[in-house]
Amino acid sequence: MSKINELIKEYCPDGVKRFRIDEICAITRGRVLSKDYIAANAGEYPVYSSQTENYGELGRISTYDFEGEYLTWTTDGANAGTVFYRTGKFSVTNVCGLLKVNIENLLTRYLYYTLSVEAPKYVNSGMGNPKLMSNVMARVTVPVPPIEVQSEIVRILDNFTELTAELTAELTARKKQYEYYRDTLLDVRKMSESTEVSLGDIISVERGVRVVRDQLSEDEGYPVYQNSLTPLGYHTESNRKGGQTYLIGAGAAGDIGYSDVDFWAADDCYTFICPETVNNRFLYHCLSNQQSLIYSKVRRSSIPRLSRDELLKLKLLIPPLSVQERIATVLDNFDAICSDLNIGLPAEIEARRKQYEYYRDLLLDFSSQIVNVERERERAGARRSDEIKLLQYVFGYANVRLEELFETRNGYTPSKSNSAYWEGNTCIPWFRMEDIRENGRILNDATQHVTPEAVKGSPFPSNSFIIATSATIGEHALITVPSLANQRFTYLMCKPEYAAMIDTKYIFYYCFKLDEYCKEHLNQGNFASVDMSKFGEFLFSLPPIGKQREIADVLDRFDTLCNDITEGLPAEIEARRQQYEYYRDKLLTFKEV
Repeated sequence: MSKINELIKEYCPDGVKRFRIDEICAITRGRVLSKDYIAANAGEYPVYSSQTENYGELGRISTYDFEGEYLTWTTDGANAGTVFYRTGKFSVTNVCGLLKVNIENLLTRYLYYTLSVEAPKYVNSGMGNPKLMSNVMARVTVPVPPIEVQSEIVRILDNFTELTAELTAELTARKKQYEYYRDTLLDVRKMSESTEVSLGDIISVERGVRVVRDQLSEDEGYPVYQNSLTPLGYHTESNRKGGQTYLIGAGAAGDIGYSDVDFWAADDCYTFICPETVNNRFLYHCLSNQQSLIYSKVRRSSIPRLSRDELLKLKLLIPPLSVQERIATVLDNFDAICSDLNIGLPAEIEARRKQYEYYRDLLLDFSSQIVNVERERERAGARRSDEIKLLQYVFGYANVRLEELFETRNGYTPSKSNSAYWEGNTCIPWFRMEDIRENGRILNDATQHVTPEAVKGSPFPSNSFIIATSATIGEHALITVPSLANQRFTYLMCKPEYAAMIDTKYIFYYCFKLDEYCKEHLNQGNFASVDMSKFGEFLFSLPPIGKQREIADVLDRFDTLCNDITEGLPAEIEARRQQYEYYRDKLLTFKEV
């Protein structure tokens, strides 16, 4: 048995007395606070109203009407009977009632949980406008157990509330992440192979066929879509095949749906007939990406409507079919996590909500004494590295700026006049251009060394790249040991968050492109140097890590053939070198994104 059972046995073994709200609380109402008033008196104190979004906050003003711990409830409208817990300094509008506990040994938060169950039972739904007015709230009765029992109930239910809030925040973050990646994938700038067209130029937009309710059943047959994404009913026949996008033209005008199964499109439902070059699921995501624009085209009247002509004018960016299919697959996976009640967080939130309501009702029913609780939670967020992986999957590669992938620092020459830097324990290689000329571009030692005292902080880490950005422009090397280099060189050091996404040897080969880029972006003057304002803008094209390794392996083999004198005559070597450079450039050239 849980602690709550023990407390009930100890403090109220004979039951719990019920009290009317007007016996335990002072009851008041809010005042009229218009949106114009709130805008004209903007400040730091919240104004609460009847809506449930954003905890009911309507805006903020410079004054407040109440301070402390209160409950408010919605008196009128669809949310009538909804109870809120309020603390601090705030005001409420005239569609809210206000309760202040005025007896000892009653926790406001306990009353909040109790009224969340009891108040909705007293809502009057007659005349089409639900109400729970102050005179009715006064008659609501609630059980008031000893304070020790109240405290334990509040502790348990607060834990449930916190868990549900965390999961809801997680779902919100996932939805934002989904929208972020959707917009990334559908961004014009990331699909240079795509063609921008008007929807009507390549896709047929067809209006459905009128159907009367007498022809429909409530649960058997094919779904019928008319003025909402919720089926109007079910028909014995279908007029559209599954795997189609549809759009509501009247009522919930502008809402976009997709049906996996055959369905009946009624006369206020548009469907889209795509050619073989357009994936219908991709079209669904494209239209969803333009949802706000589509809503803006709706003609507002007694029945909102969206004309077929407005749909035909929508602009679409159409990449190759294979890219469309990959984009649709990726977005469907995100959509499933966010929206499918059978998997992902919505199912978890729904389970938590039901569990919370079960235990809440159990805790507040003092005829029962059985209580249990449990918890779980996870956190994730959108990261740039995830976006890069997504682009690699869909497009085959991602272009990433040098300054994003690498930390950059200038090399330097320790003072030659200080012998402590150059004599004794000279264990740190100090690289110069001569090392590249004499020993190649992959270096594990230098011809000159310095002592640890010569180092400013720490040596540059192993597997860094040195790029000649002054004097002899267009030379680079991979340094496989901790090192220093002279001031001709700029070091590239991979940022930790990208270390698992790049193959060192692939970057080494890609730096031949960086060499050429440096030669093309020089400062104007007598002394040759790279324009460092442009240096960080160089784009590395990164395929997935496995593909990088394949490319590096191919280039390694060409490099061996080119540089090993024992493999052939000088003429053959020269031919191999030219072949190597040709394939190197081919392998490292990607289409613009």
